[in-house]
Amino acid sequence: MKEIETSDVLDLTAYEKVREEVLARMIKDKKPRRVHVGEILCFLFENRDTVLFQIQEMTRAERLVSEEAIAGEVAVYNELIPGAAELSATLMIEIPSETSIRSELDRLIGIDEHVHLDIGGESVSATFDDKQFQEDRVSAVQYIRFPLGPELAKRFRDPDVTVELRVDHPNYAGKTVIEGEARASLSADLA
Repeated sequence: MKEIETSDVLDLTAYEKVREEVLARMIKDKKPRRVHVGEILCFLFENRDTVLFQIQEMTRAERLVSEEAIAGEVAVYNELIPGAAELSATLMIEIPSETSIRSELDRLIGIDEHVHLDIGGESVSATFDDKQFQEDRVSAVQYIRFPLGPELAKRFRDPDVTVELRVDHPNYAGKTVIEGEARASLSADLA
């Protein structure tokens, strides 16, 4: 997938003119790309469009106008764009009770070794972003990748092959079949 360039980012005035339309499209496009495993884990699978939208929203929120500042955002967010034969996702740990956030996150220490994508009987473990990872602490937002390789990417695109997103952490386990619109959207990323 092609990385984003600074020239792809609209200036604040131009973005405001199209933001309502872009926002409506992104809400629609992101919906099938959100895959929940259990009650608190949400995986938002990223692609070039979702990442460009995040950059536009960050430049808007932070009122960034200098090319240098925008280039900095582009560099950071380009790391979310999946490579060839790869899927990437933002993993959000959604804990509704503010009083239990830290204890719930602490229960998930080690989750980086327990997230898998099962494709027709073969399993690919997620790789977590080292810059966010600490051995004794879990962040509520993690950036992960599933390096499938050409053969598993091909099998992922085959609708006759079952694909499941699975978490097997001792304190949190579950799995979700990726099918329908979600499967079609992610398959397009791998085409």
